[in-house]
Amino acid sequence: MKKKLAAALSGGTVLVLALSGCTSDDSGDKVGAWAKTVCDQAQPQIQKRADAQQAIISTAADGKPADIQAADSKAFQDIATANKALAKAVQDAGTPPVDNGKSLQQDAVKELNATAGAYLELKKQVDALEPKNQQKFADGLQDVADGLAKIEKMDQDALSKLQSGELGQAMAKQPSCQKVKPSVTATANPGPGASKPAAKPSNAAGPSKSAGTPKSSGE
Repeated sequence: MKKKLAAALSGGTVLVLALSGCTSDDSGDKVGAWAKTVCDQAQPQIQKRADAQQAIISTAADGKPADIQAADSKAFQDIATANKALAKAVQDAGTPPVDNGKSLQQDAVKELNATAGAYLELKKQVDALEPKNQQKFADGLQDVADGLAKIEKMDQDALSKLQSGELGQAMAKQPSCQKVKPSVTATANPGPGASKPAAKPSNAAGPSKSAGTPKSSGE
């Protein structure tokens, strides 16, 4: 089960990493200005997502079910909030000065908002788990992983078009759109089970290693 969860949840950092995936020569001044506007507003949200993911990993490493539940719930809320803010940043920046700019903007805003809503639904799902029953909790986490696997593609698609072509090239050059590391203070509801951060935070973004899972890790 752990391997299935890890595989399902490993793409949750896509949006954090997505904006630093391109390099290019100089873009036009107007395109660069648009990219700077978006990236400057997006940077705190990119950081919030990274911190939320690290908080989950830190707790999931050896956390108790109740600690994992609390960490996941808060993280999904934080990611949803960040995605809504990212959507607003793209909306407020105005129409990108490129071909089909209006369509690109509208699609990104729509998909980011939809993804935010999906994360809030996952939060509700996590909140309804029964941490005192390890079997039910493990089964519930599997359902969460299945749901998150579907959200991954939404998350990836949300900014994929903005990343392409001239816009992507311009955004990639903005320091505020570069890949971020989790804040050193990012922990999830510190408690008995939130003791050690993951060595590779970019490899997981959800409740991928629930303690006490009664199923085999190789399942």
